[in-house]
Amino acid sequence: MVGYLRPVPHEQGSRSIQLTYSNTFQSIWEYKISFLRGRIDFSSLIGERCPVCGSLKCYRQITPYWRYATDLFPDFKKEQVPVARFLCRNRKKTFSLLPIQLIPYFQYTAQAVIGTLLLGCQWWQKGKCGFWNASREVDPESSVTPYLIALWLRSVIHGFRRTHPVLKRFYDLSAVRTANHPAWEELREYFTAFCLEPGGFWQRALHTLLCHYSLRPELFLFGTASQYRLC
Repeated sequence: MVGYLRPVPHEQGSRSIQLTYSNTFQSIWEYKISFLRGRIDFSSLIGERCPVCGSLKCYRQITPYWRYATDLFPDFKKEQVPVARFLCRNRKKTFSLLPIQLIPYFQYTAQAVIGTLLLGCQWWQKGKCGFWNASREVDPESSVTPYLIALWLRSVIHGFRRTHPVLKRFYDLSAVRTANHPAWEELREYFTAFCLEPGGFWQRALHTLLCHYSLRPELFLFGTASQYRLC
C-alpha cells in the first residue's frame, strides 16, 4: 500500500507532532490487540517520505507511548493503549499516529463522547436537562459529569463547524443551522446528517465519519493536535 501522509506544517517550537491513523478497527480495543501482536504495518501507511520534512527514508519508528482510553459503549472500560511513535532524523522531531478512535488530549474515546451526547440530545428533545440526565445514564465509575458533557458539546460543535466545508463533500449539511438557535438543536441537525441516531448503528456511522475527515492526516475532527496547541 502506498503511504498517503505528506509533510505537515508545524510550529517551530513543537517537538511532537500528532497525525491521524485511519483504520478499519471498530473499537480502540481491537486496535490495541492488533498493535501488540505486531499486525499493523505503519511504514506502508506512511510511505517512504518523512511526513515531517518530506525526505526519503528519514524517519524511524521508536518506542511507542501509552495513554489511557476510556470507553462507555457498550460498556465502561478504561485501559492504557499504545500509540505508534516515530523520529524525523533531519529535524529531530517526533511524530505519532493517533488512531481515529481517540481524540487528542481527551481521555475518553470519540465513541464515548458521541454516545454520551446522543443521550443528552435525546433528553433535551424531551424537554429535560441533557447534561444532567446523560451523566446519570453512563456508568457511575466513568466519572462523567454534567460539566464534562457541556465541554464535550462545545468541543464537538466547534469541530463540526470547523470541518463543515470538508464534510459537506460527503454529507448533505443543507439543513444544519449554525447560528441563533440552541447548541443541542445544532448538534441534533449534524447528528441527523451524519446518521448518528440512537439505537441503530451509530457506532458504524461514527467510524465512517471519522474516516472521511482523516483523509487530511494532520488534522483531527475533534480536539487539537499537539503541533497546533498554543501551550
